[in-house]
Amino acid sequence: MTQKETLTSRQNPLIKKLRSLQGRKGRTQTGLFLVEGIHHVGAAVEAGWDVEDIIYAPELLTSDYARDLILNTVKRGISCQPASTDIFRSLAGKENPQGILASVHQRDLAFDDVDDFKHGVAVVTPQDPGNLGTILRTLDAVGADGLILLDCGVDLYHPKVVRASMGAIFWKPVLRVDFEDFLAWKEAHAYKLIGTSAHGERLRKSFSQKDEDWILLLGSEQKGLSAEQISACDVLASLPMRGRGTSLNLAVAAGILLYELME
Repeated sequence: MTQKETLTSRQNPLIKKLRSLQGRKGRTQTGLFLVEGIHHVGAAVEAGWDVEDIIYAPELLTSDYARDLILNTVKRGISCQPASTDIFRSLAGKENPQGILASVHQRDLAFDDVDDFKHGVAVVTPQDPGNLGTILRTLDAVGADGLILLDCGVDLYHPKVVRASMGAIFWKPVLRVDFEDFLAWKEAHAYKLIGTSAHGERLRKSFSQKDEDWILLLGSEQKGLSAEQISACDVLASLPMRGRGTSLNLAVAAGILLYELME
């Protein structure tokens, strides 16, 4: 493998392009997003996503897996460019970066692109990227089939979403649609829609037919579900609050409910 020249300038066009992907405007204009870390870049490559560029800091790469990843991506024809530690740290989102990041092409899936979708999560206008990534990670852990983002919200390809998903974003389909189209799809496929509400029942009491196809519907962190969205649900489920708090973190609530549903 021919060693490329090490990037040392923050004005280098590739470095400037990668830095622009830290903001939503840059991601929208290019259709790319940043993926940082050995596990995450490896997942993107293994899952067959379209990787445009990889940069790495040789002094920070400490594992054989990372070095093999660089060699294998070069063999696939992906551009891999070394960069100085200082330049790499200027792009990294972590205090102790692992020394590798990539730009990857976004995917925009439609309902027709998704097969064998039996159990999933839909979230209305999520605001916190960490929550969104954690929900993705959790639905992958329980064996659910995918995530539906309703009526926009936080950018799916925000670096914190990608990082918090721990690679699940590359393995689980994520659809971005409006609520009306979602309801039409739900009705056409006879999904049971399970809403979350403080006025609902314990899930074990309200939903006992575990073999049905279902979608868990979650409201945003601030507003929850609207009256219209609640009325569209077939079942309303709640979690008991025995302390002084009145609500749970969105990702925590999703995790508890998902494990109950998938048992």
